[in-house]
Amino acid sequence: MVRISKILVANRGEIALRIIRACQEMGISTVAVHSTADADAMHVRMADESVCIGPPTAALSYLSTASIISACEISGAEAVHPGYGFLSENAEFAEILEDHGLRFIGPSAEHIRLMGDKIAARNAMSRLGVPCVPGSNGCLNNLDSARRAAREVGYPVIIKASAGGGGRGMKLARNDDELDTAFSSARSEAMAAFGNDELYLEKYLAKPRHIEIQVFGDGRGRAVHLGERDCSIQRRHQKLMEEAPAPGMDPETRARIGAICTAAIADIDYAGAGTIEFLYDQGEFSFIEMNTRLQVEHPVTECVYHVDLVKEQIRVAGGEGMTLEQDRLELIGHAVEARINAESLPDFTPCPGRVTTFHAPGGLGVRFDSALYQGCTIPPYYDSLVGKLIVHGTDRKAALARLSRALREMVVDGIQTTAPLFDQLLREDDIRTGNYDIHWLNRWLAETS
Repeated sequence: MVRISKILVANRGEIALRIIRACQEMGISTVAVHSTADADAMHVRMADESVCIGPPTAALSYLSTASIISACEISGAEAVHPGYGFLSENAEFAEILEDHGLRFIGPSAEHIRLMGDKIAARNAMSRLGVPCVPGSNGCLNNLDSARRAAREVGYPVIIKASAGGGGRGMKLARNDDELDTAFSSARSEAMAAFGNDELYLEKYLAKPRHIEIQVFGDGRGRAVHLGERDCSIQRRHQKLMEEAPAPGMDPETRARIGAICTAAIADIDYAGAGTIEFLYDQGEFSFIEMNTRLQVEHPVTECVYHVDLVKEQIRVAGGEGMTLEQDRLELIGHAVEARINAESLPDFTPCPGRVTTFHAPGGLGVRFDSALYQGCTIPPYYDSLVGKLIVHGTDRKAALARLSRALREMVVDGIQTTAPLFDQLLREDDIRTGNYDIHWLNRWLAETS
């Protein structure tokens, strides 16, 4: 075992800062990469070294494998942490790093590739005993095969892109006529977004919650779970607010689904952090996908289990082994995360620009993961997420009260953000009682617009 002494962070924004902070606490040197648009970004200022890897366009900078490899060679970095997004779930990138003698801080390329193909992932999880949503067995070759599968499963159904994510390539069909349009539209959208037009089909559940299980494996057949997160507050399949534990989830159910997920990833010798996502309806879990990376919402899990998932990722990638033990993982209190995006309400249109005033909320149980600072510029080229406001309390009521207070304290001037949305949501009875599903926010927005 050779301890990692220098890590290149192949990302930007708040997640790059999150990783850099963990490295600093571990005594590991860091290298930030940046586009010309991010030359003055906070992650560049915080890292020990920085390398410019290209122009603002992500395809020519943060998504350029050649540029990141060159940055590793220039800086002498031994390992790469991809964060989330960009190249974090790119199996070819992980393989190329390995070919160049660099460590990829994440699972194997084999597991990234397996879970990146939604059809293959569904089949694999089914074999491993993980409950799945009723749906098509494999790829839908044409419209006729889609019709047969839909009639067998029963309408309504949802068409999904095999290589999909983030809600792209997903279309709802309530009957044969709608299926014709949905199939054509999903195929075109999937090809445009992912360069892959393979589709599959699943039963559409009317009022499910989005429940995901945080898992972690050592790559040697040992694994743990760190409970669940509820990510049901979504707009157009994009998560906006997450919490742990899920409202109403009892310890027995948590232990049962956690054990199923743990056994599955242990069986395949999975290494590092992963998230197994489910639709949860009437007490039943149905697998939808596995993300082979750190999730945006990982801080709520860290808060209730008092762990640092990034440090654990680095230890496993460096061969030091996993320190997490299932019988020592204790869920304490409740945590909620609100994603603060640079967007104009009510249309959620991106709102880049210069931040003229910034004040981060603070106090007991408040964490604000962000790369914002007064005078910084939010460029128009990347995801609109500019901060994650995470709060922890003794119970859900205390956490929501703390979130409300922290939202009032936060000041971001010069750009518009989604912060006012959460202030409104926290006044809703359904939010306060946890009585919502994945369609709740879309209905609420339609009713209040």
